[in-house]
Amino acid sequence: MKIIHTNSAPAAVGPYSQAMVSGGMVYTAGQVALDPETGVMVGGNVTEQAHQVMKNLTAVLAAAGSSLDKAVKTTCFLVDMDDFAAFNEVYAGYFTGKPARSCVAVKTLPKGALCEVEVIAEA
Repeated sequence: MKIIHTNSAPAAVGPYSQAMVSGGMVYTAGQVALDPETGVMVGGNVTEQAHQVMKNLTAVLAAAGSSLDKAVKTTCFLVDMDDFAAFNEVYAGYFTGKPARSCVAVKTLPKGALCEVEVIAEA
């Protein structure tokens, strides 16, 4: 197993890695809309936050030698399912290969985030 870390994505806010590579696959931690430089949440709505989440995931996957195009499975977390359509619009622009996906509503996310996404991708 190989631990992945990049300064181009937010540092982990707990005792975990941004991603791990194992068996030819990349497993990312969930990313929220934190600015990698400041650690401050970006965006006041789910659309703005979703764009930052995708930028963070792109950076983590790149550090692992992968990309969004190699995504096999995503898990998406939304604080409010009323944001589903707006989130999907952003998501579809980044995950053009249409990986398998789960999307669930959760009560809260770290640092007041409105959405979070984790990815399993080919390395």
